[in-house]
Amino acid sequence: MATTYSVPAEAAQQRLDVWLAAQMEGVSRERVQTLLAEGKVRIAGTSPRASYRLRGGEAVEVLGSPTPPPLKAVAEDIPLDVVYEDDDLSVINKQAGMVVHAGAGMREGDGGTLVNALLHRYQSLSRVGGELRPGIVHRLDKETSGLIVVARNDATHARLSDMFANREMKKTYIALVHGQMKQDRGTVDAPIGRDLLRRTRMTTRRRTGARTAVSHYTVLRRISSRFGPFTLVQVRIETGRTHQIRVHLASLGHPVVGDTLYGAPARLTAMPSRVRRDPEAECLPLNRNFLHAAELEFTHPKTGKAMHLEAPLPPELENLLAEIEDSASGGTRPSGARPI
Repeated sequence: MATTYSVPAEAAQQRLDVWLAAQMEGVSRERVQTLLAEGKVRIAGTSPRASYRLRGGEAVEVLGSPTPPPLKAVAEDIPLDVVYEDDDLSVINKQAGMVVHAGAGMREGDGGTLVNALLHRYQSLSRVGGELRPGIVHRLDKETSGLIVVARNDATHARLSDMFANREMKKTYIALVHGQMKQDRGTVDAPIGRDLLRRTRMTTRRRTGARTAVSHYTVLRRISSRFGPFTLVQVRIETGRTHQIRVHLASLGHPVVGDTLYGAPARLTAMPSRVRRDPEAECLPLNRNFLHAAELEFTHPKTGKAMHLEAPLPPELENLLAEIEDSASGGTRPSGARPI
């Protein structure tokens, strides 16, 4: 099946990809560029480039469907750490490095996501999120570990979504940040929006288009170590914006350890010893962010039972914290702060 578009004289000198995207309702310029790269756009029997300048009067032929068939996630046998499950919902302790669900750029056969693993375990999940996000009510960043709740049917999904929207779901995280925070506790109430210069980042500096975001933090311990000063904090979020905790803590001048996107150094390097200067500085490896979703509190949407679920710090974070503390020259724990 092919569709032909006639180029009017007034379109002369326009780029082909720009003009063609304007003619094809619901089709992005990026998708048009993909069609051109695949040779599915023809002018006079040839495959032009996206930058081709129209002359006017051409017949532009588009082969096949302009939109790709919808992709859907498939089951994949991946181990899961299941903290709680019943017929309505599950709570999973997600490991760092696992993507929750594939994005729009997913290719057929892509896998390794939490959704792939969930489909293998449960076969069917809620369909509210669509074919790529079955069961997913909220998300965790790829390099953030910890608790995530999953809906196993549509009714539960709707109720859980309402709970998130009404701030009835209590989410508590543990983070290690650079520097020693001055206040024992505080609240960051700063709207978050997409960084217009670096699209992979979020920011609190946008005046328009930002969404309300509120985070409450409590200092658990301040650490002075050979690797620098750090603060271990507990963070409870009222909202669930993209990168919220990472952005809010970085906005205070205290980026999460390992979070190079928001200003943390790529590695932790020890200060040279006064007694013995090692020619090769000691470094602590961490291939993820020191951010962990440690607790979830909510009312079960069907039974009304109060749910309080916890997940301990994973070994790689426990080990890193232990190494930093072993090298500490001193640390303080605010009175009343509970140990982790």
